[in-house]
Amino acid sequence: MANKVLRNVTHCIFDMDGLLLDTERLYSEAMQMILDPYGKTFTFDVKEQLMGLQTGPLSAFMVKQYDLPMTCEEYARLQRTNAEKLMRDAQLMPGAERLLRHLHANKVPFALATSSGADMVELKSTYHKELFALFSHKVCGSTDKEVANGKPAPDIFLVAASRFSKPAAAGDCLVFEDSPNGVTAANSAGMQVVMVPDPRLSEERCSHATQVLRSLADFKPEQYGLPPFTD
Repeated sequence: MANKVLRNVTHCIFDMDGLLLDTERLYSEAMQMILDPYGKTFTFDVKEQLMGLQTGPLSAFMVKQYDLPMTCEEYARLQRTNAEKLMRDAQLMPGAERLLRHLHANKVPFALATSSGADMVELKSTYHKELFALFSHKVCGSTDKEVANGKPAPDIFLVAASRFSKPAAAGDCLVFEDSPNGVTAANSAGMQVVMVPDPRLSEERCSHATQVLRSLADFKPEQYGLPPFTD
């Protein structure tokens, strides 16, 4: 991956869960709460397959994977209830606030492209409203009618690019993701993608990203023709 050519960009698009906000741990807790009555365990190998999925496909996968005696709709309602209890306290990931404020200060347009629904984005950003208000716009996959197909399809990133005040070409956009499904979606959209993966993910599962970083704090904007940090 060190040999990949990094091209200059003008716009940035960010995933949210596990990248900007430390919600993946909370989602795992919410899922385990559903499995507890059945004596089953939510494992990381299952989590790997779910990362970046919208609510419908995720619920169907969990019901089938764990042979749960409920409909997909019932699972989705349970997970939502559990998530609402946990997500309000979601904390920012390292380097997230610095990067977003830097891009805003330097007038680099950036958007949010998350599989979460609009209401969940509001809930998760409860204590970060001012920071999330800096986004040019937000595309919330689970509730946005223009996002016909969820990640790993490219729809959400193409919609996000089209909604900048001056629509951005795919090649001018840099996506930030934490999940393999999200990276696949960005690649399919024709965009470069910086991946900040869960450290438990194998190198092979990250190999399709343009660049892999341990943290957003390690990102160097000048590598993509963006203004460098001055602090």
